[in-house]
Amino acid sequence: MNQQPHRTEELQHASFLIILAVVSLLMAVIILPFAQPLLWAGLAAIMFQPLYRNILRRMGGRRNPAAGVSLLVIFFVVMVPALWIAALVAQQAIRLVAALQQQPVDLAALFNSVYGVLPSTAQEAIDRSGWADMANVQTRIQELLSESAGMIASQAVSIGSGALGFLLSFGVALYVMYFLLRDGERIGRTVLRAIPVERSIAERLAERFLGIVRATIKGTGVVALVQGALGTITLMIAGVPSALLFGVIMAIFALVPVIGSGAVWLPAGLYLLLIGDYWQGLFVLLTGFFIISSADNVLRPILVGRDTGIPDWIILITTLGGISMAGFSGIVLGPLVAGLFLASWSILREQRDEDEEALRIAVDATGRVPATEDRDAGDRGAGPAPTEAG
Repeated sequence: MNQQPHRTEELQHASFLIILAVVSLLMAVIILPFAQPLLWAGLAAIMFQPLYRNILRRMGGRRNPAAGVSLLVIFFVVMVPALWIAALVAQQAIRLVAALQQQPVDLAALFNSVYGVLPSTAQEAIDRSGWADMANVQTRIQELLSESAGMIASQAVSIGSGALGFLLSFGVALYVMYFLLRDGERIGRTVLRAIPVERSIAERLAERFLGIVRATIKGTGVVALVQGALGTITLMIAGVPSALLFGVIMAIFALVPVIGSGAVWLPAGLYLLLIGDYWQGLFVLLTGFFIISSADNVLRPILVGRDTGIPDWIILITTLGGISMAGFSGIVLGPLVAGLFLASWSILREQRDEDEEALRIAVDATGRVPATEDRDAGDRGAGPAPTEAG
């Protein structure tokens, strides 16, 4: 007789959990088209939270005007220059492909100049590998350039036709960023209280998540931007055409561990040496080796202060995997997921170590192993079992 109300309560609770799961799933499906704008809005709100707090203090604690002024500063100082640079890069890419189509690089002459100074054993190895047929390679590159020109043209058309979607996503990101700047801390505390995880674990996860975001964006993104800017200036001094385009490519490669910015400045310097521009080639190689590459070692400790604890090989795999799944956003999303994955398992290990330490203290104090319910209480944060008198 007394079990019927209890079963009814369990059924009601299970039904509520099912409804909660279904509604949450529907919510995720509805906001999926704006997942990338929401991701970048959240990351930007985290990174520019110190700016908002500073403006909030100067405006006497008025949150709405402070959030509005912060958003205007972010828009004109960060977003407008980024959009302007993106437009310039697109123009340089189109001009570069068109120039290479009209006046292709004579790879055969370059190959012959290098092939002639190689020892006979290296020449025989190249002959056996089939790379000596530069005419075939030149033809294939011309076909690739033609395909690239068509792809760039089609992308330009698609970007023009999708301008409304871009503006909508951009507007959503700005709108959400305003509220996240203003109410981000309160929203974070509400989420921590709502998720069905022990409060101490949730707080540790949140702390490490913020640290990973800071390290990923400040320690990786800012360093990549600095390396791209240094590379652009270096290539401009050396007289390389489309220097801004190659500088942006250098910044993108700098985001990927192991590969780095050397994937751009090293071939550029070698190419300049091969075509006879000796001082320009040496300048690019020396600047890349001593200045561009060392920017990471100098700036990362200043910006982050400590390592993220994520091995480079994991960052490489998750970055490439994130790019394949989420496009450009995967450059940030991949390392974030990797950091949260490692942080979650690290917290689990710490919890087990704490439980084992609490059990050891209880055994040392009482001389017996605590009962099952005592250990369960200790796992829930109730502390060690009470000691026996005498």
